[in-house]
Amino acid sequence: MQNPNAAQAKRTRFRQRLSEPGLIVAPGVFEMISARMADRMGFDILYMTGYGAVASYLGLPDAGLATYTDMVSRASAIAQGTETPLIADADTGYGGLLNMAHTVRGYEAAGVTGIQLEDQEFPKKCGHTPGRRVIPMRDMVKKIKVAIESRTSPDFLIVARTDARTTLGLDEALRRADAYCNAGADILFVESPETPEEMAKIAQTFDKPVLINVVEGGRTPLFSKTELEQMGFKMAIYPCSAFLAMGQALETVYSALKEEGSTLSVKDQLYNFEAFSKLMGFEAVWDFDRKHADD
Repeated sequence: MQNPNAAQAKRTRFRQRLSEPGLIVAPGVFEMISARMADRMGFDILYMTGYGAVASYLGLPDAGLATYTDMVSRASAIAQGTETPLIADADTGYGGLLNMAHTVRGYEAAGVTGIQLEDQEFPKKCGHTPGRRVIPMRDMVKKIKVAIESRTSPDFLIVARTDARTTLGLDEALRRADAYCNAGADILFVESPETPEEMAKIAQTFDKPVLINVVEGGRTPLFSKTELEQMGFKMAIYPCSAFLAMGQALETVYSALKEEGSTLSVKDQLYNFEAFSKLMGFEAVWDFDRKHADD
């Protein structure tokens, strides 16, 4: 597990950033290559995407198939391997109230800065896909209260997400977000609004920070950072951007290999091997080898 002091320093740093002006942009990370790449870019926060973590780790859809153990181990590796604070997807908390308490304690011990929890029925589904159903609002309020009482640091953030918009409408989604706000959630997340007007209403309804999920090709319209900030959002997560880019790049390279038998035609599109080796920490290995080499 990550050094508790280092983890708390990240939480304190991001809690302070949350109180400062300006939209916070969080790139989606899902395994250690994406995490290390994003970590060196100077973002205020990283976001561990459940969709990407499940796809890269299990090769399965984000449909409630990953367990608590699958996800907390992924979150732990990313939190320990990066210097940037991390908010991690924890789906529905992986069960009832006792499971919620266990999940919060596990993610906090893993060194995560904040945890995202949603009000879907189990098994949950990706927020920009059909077929999502939500639990009763009072049940999610209880989950949020248990999450808050289970954390040891007040700087460990609880992100409360509602998926009610798609099946029950915007008014019900806002009603739920208000209840989750009153229950003590630190950041509010109304998933998949479908128009600019809905987005602006969501962003301007609450006093607490509001998050928008930006999914290229999803249900929510895309806007610039300035436009999202003007609407009133405090944070924008981009969970899919990196793995969609990776998918496109892999298809290009593998197609060249299949059709041409080599990568000569795409070699200029590849990351520099030496730079990539340094990104993965090989310089420390080389230094160690030099230190312990035979005279």
